[in-house]
Amino acid sequence: MWSFFARDPVKDFGYGILQDSPERSGIWSLHRGKRKTSGEPVSVFVYEVSQGTEQQTQLAKAAFKRMKTLRHPNILAYVDGLETDKSLYLVTEQVTPLAVHLKAQTEKGGVGELEVSWGLHQIVKALSFLVNDCHLLHNNMGIWAIFVDRAGEWKLGALDHVAPEQGDPSGISLPEPKSVYPDMEKYDPPEMSNNSGEKWAGEVWRLGCLIWEVFNGPLPRTSSLRSLGKIPKSLVPHYCELVGANPRARPNPARFLQNCRAPSGFLSNSFVESNLFLEEIQIKEPAEKQQFFQELSDNLDSFPEDFCKHKVLPQLLTAFEFGNAGAVILTPLFKVGKFLSADEYQQKIIPVIVKMFSSTDRAMRIRLLQQMEQFIQYLNEAAVNSQIFPHVVHGFTDTNPAIREQTVKSMLLLAPKLNETNLNQELMRQFARLQARDEQGPIRCNTTVCLGKIASYLNAGTRQRILISAFSRATKDPFPASRAAGVLGFAATHNYYSITEIAGRILPTLCTVTVDPDKNVRDQTFKAIKSFLSKLEMVSEDPAKLSEIEKDVESSAQPAGASSSWAGWAVTGVSSLTSKLIRNAPVTEGGATPEGSEPANNTASSCGAIGAPVGRSSTAMAVKKQSSDWSSSGWDADDSWSNEKEGQGQSSAGEEGWGNDWGEEEADTAKRTLPEGVRLASEYNWDTSSTGKGSFQNDLFASVSQRSNSAGTVRAQGVEFRMKTLLSLSKAELSKKKREERRKELEAKRAERKVAKGPLKLGARKLD
Repeated sequence: MWSFFARDPVKDFGYGILQDSPERSGIWSLHRGKRKTSGEPVSVFVYEVSQGTEQQTQLAKAAFKRMKTLRHPNILAYVDGLETDKSLYLVTEQVTPLAVHLKAQTEKGGVGELEVSWGLHQIVKALSFLVNDCHLLHNNMGIWAIFVDRAGEWKLGALDHVAPEQGDPSGISLPEPKSVYPDMEKYDPPEMSNNSGEKWAGEVWRLGCLIWEVFNGPLPRTSSLRSLGKIPKSLVPHYCELVGANPRARPNPARFLQNCRAPSGFLSNSFVESNLFLEEIQIKEPAEKQQFFQELSDNLDSFPEDFCKHKVLPQLLTAFEFGNAGAVILTPLFKVGKFLSADEYQQKIIPVIVKMFSSTDRAMRIRLLQQMEQFIQYLNEAAVNSQIFPHVVHGFTDTNPAIREQTVKSMLLLAPKLNETNLNQELMRQFARLQARDEQGPIRCNTTVCLGKIASYLNAGTRQRILISAFSRATKDPFPASRAAGVLGFAATHNYYSITEIAGRILPTLCTVTVDPDKNVRDQTFKAIKSFLSKLEMVSEDPAKLSEIEKDVESSAQPAGASSSWAGWAVTGVSSLTSKLIRNAPVTEGGATPEGSEPANNTASSCGAIGAPVGRSSTAMAVKKQSSDWSSSGWDADDSWSNEKEGQGQSSAGEEGWGNDWGEEEADTAKRTLPEGVRLASEYNWDTSSTGKGSFQNDLFASVSQRSNSAGTVRAQGVEFRMKTLLSLSKAELSKKKREERRKELEAKRAERKVAKGPLKLGARKLD
C-alpha cells in the first residue's frame, strides 16, 4: 500500500524524453520526446522549480494553465502535461524553435519568401485571435515565441506573460518580460511608460520587431528598426506602420493582415492561397476542389518540401478517401510522393494506389496507367498479382481504345512482377486476342511491340510456342506499322530461335514480306533476313558454334530490367488518331498508295507473279472494298491475314496459333460465312493466260453475274468481254470499273424487282 503512494509520477507519465541536448526557450527547456505506447514524436517543455526563481515559477504555472485553455490552429497545440512539486512537464506537438529552423534553412540555401509569407500570416492570425476574440495581450511577442512544426507551419507559443487587456480580475499581476530578462527591453515600444494608444499598439510593435529579425537576424538595438535591411519591398509599407512612432496609427492585427493580402501584397501569392484553401477544403464545392487540385500540381514545384509531405499529402489522401476527388488528385499525389522515402511511400501512397485500381472511373484508370512508371518500383509482386493485375486486365477488353492502348503499354512495367500464370497464360491470351481482333491498327502494332519487349520474361516453353506465331501473324497485318513491328520482333528476339526454326519458319515468312507495299517494312525485312542468314552461314562454316548460338533458346526468364529497347510505341493518342486511320480511311491501313499511283500497280503485278500469300493484305482490302455488307471495322468479319493458309514451306494458321486460346479463336473465325457473292482473294482466278470458257467460273466478276436470269447472262458476257481489257489497265482504273459494275448490277436488280411486282396500288403496303 505504501509503495502505491511512493510511486514516482514522472515514471508513470505516458511520454518519454529522449536523451539529447535540449533547446532553451525562455524559462523552459525544450526536449524531443515520444509517446510510450505508439512512439509518436512530441516536444516536451520542462521547467525545474528548483532552478528558477519565484517569479519564473509563477510564469511557468500561468503558461501551463493558458496552454490547456487556449485552442487555435495557429497556437502551439497542447497534448498533455504533468505538474509535480519539483518540475512542470508540458507536452505539445513536435516543433522546433523558429531561430533554430531559420539557421538550418540558411545553411541549406536560405528561407524562401513563400514560406515566410505563410508563417507571418499564421502568427498575425493567432495574434488577432488573442487581441480581438479573446481580449488578451500576449506581451511576449518575438522570435523566441515562435515554433515551427514538421510541415513548416509557424505556431505562436511562449504564453508565459499572456494577460487580459483590462488586467486580471483576481488581482494577480504577472511580472513583465524585462523584469525576468533584462535584455528584452529593446523590444518595448517607445510609449511603454505612458501606455498611450490602442490596446494592440505594443503587440504590433513587437510584431514589427519579429519581422525585422526574420529577415535580418537578431535585433542589436531599438534604433536598428529604422534600417530596412532585407525586408521585401512589398512588405516595407506595412512594416513601417507597425513600428511607427505614433501608437494610435499602428494597425490592428486583423487590418494589417487584410492590407498585406491585397493584390501585389506580400501575403498575396499562390502558397498562401493554397494553404487557405486547404484549411477550408471540407466546406468547398466539388467543382472548386477539382479546380484547386488541377492548379496545385503546377504550384507544388515551388512549395517547400516539408509542407508538401506533411500538409498537402494528408489533404490529398483525405480528399480521395472521403471527398470523392477522383483522378484529378493523381498528378499532385505522385509529385509529392517524390519527397517520400521508400518506407513512407509504401505506407502512405501504395494502399491508395491499390484501391484506385479497383475504381470503375475511366479517367482514374487511364491516369494510373499513364503514370505507372512513377510508382511501379514501390509495388511488390504479391500486390501486383493479387490486387492490381486482375483489375488492369479488364482494360484489354474496354470499349475505349485509349484505355486498351495504355493497358498494353503498362504491361512493359508490370511484366517483370507477374507470376507464371498471369504472365505466360492470362497475358498471352489477351495479347493473342488483341493482335487478331482489335479494330485499331496501332493497338495491334503496340501489342506486337510489347510482346517483343517482354519476351525475356517469358519461360522457354511459352516463347517457343508463341513468338514465331505472333510475329508471323503481325507480318500479315493490313496496318503497315504492325507489319514492321512483326519484322522487328523477329530481329529483336533472334537469340530465342533454333537454327531449324530460322530456316524452316522464320525466313520463309520474312521472304514474303520483301515485296510489301510499304518501303519501310521492306527495308526492315531485308535487314532481318541478312541477320538470320549470317547466323545460318556461321553455323554452316563452323557447326561447333551451334550450341553458342542456341544457348538462349531454352533459357529461363530474365530478371526485371533486362528488356530490350528495340522499338518505340507505334502510335499514341489512339482515340484521336486511329479513328482516322482505320474507320475513315481503311485503304491506308493496308499499305496501299492512293489510286492511280505506280507502286500500287507494281505490287498488284508482283502478287500475280509470286502468288496470293504475298499480296495478301492488298487483295484482302480489295475484297473489303468490293462488298458493302461487311462490318465497318472489317476485323470482326474476317481475320484474313491470319486465317488464310500459308504458302509452301510455311505452317498453316492453325499450326501457328498461340496455344489453345489462339486455336479456338481461329476456329471461331473459320466458321464465319462470307457475304453472298464475296469470296477470299485466294479463290479468284488471277491467271490472265486462261481464257477458256471454264476459266471464268472462278473469275471475280463471274461470281456476280451468276445470280441473274437471262438478262443477267447477257451482262455476264459483257463482263467477260471487258475482263480482257480491264486486266491491262492500272489498278486505280480497275477499282473504278469494279465500283461502276457493282452499281449497275444493283440498279438492274432493283429494276427487275419493280417489273416483277408491277405498279403499286393505292393503299397497298410497300414491303421492300
